[in-house]
Amino acid sequence: MNVIYNRFERARIISARALQISMGAPPLIRTSGTDAVEISTEEFNREVIPITVVRE
Repeated sequence: MNVIYNRFERARIISARALQISMGAPPLIRTSGTDAVEISTEEFNREVIPITVVRE
């Protein structure tokens, strides 16, 4: 499912996931990155983040 997010939605999803990772949530992918933002960005690019946007 290839959904196109605008820049604000993309930033919100990545930042929400980065917060989860920084609070101790396990990464959903294997990566060499150590920064929560890097990990969440890579997860977003691989489309594995279980966060969606509801538009009206």
